[in-house]
Amino acid sequence: MKKGLIMMLMILAVAMVGCATRGDLERLEALEMQNRAKADQAAMDAQDAKLAADQAVKKADEAEQRAAERERIADEKAKRADNAFHKSMRK
Repeated sequence: MKKGLIMMLMILAVAMVGCATRGDLERLEALEMQNRAKADQAAMDAQDAKLAADQAVKKADEAEQRAAERERIADEKAKRADNAFHKSMRK
């Protein structure tokens, strides 16, 4: 009798440990929803960061083009000044 009772209690204990309660499932679903919300927020943040990086690259390219144009203009002015200097030295 004791042996049978102990055996029944062990089977019941194993069955109780292996089963999830409704509360456990609800907590798991809530945790899953939180993780999905965090993943969605991370995806939006990544998208915003990519957009900002793309805009920064565009601005950097524009600044590089402006700098190249200014350098070209400065070289032309230097060449004209050098030509004017050499012309004045010949006289």
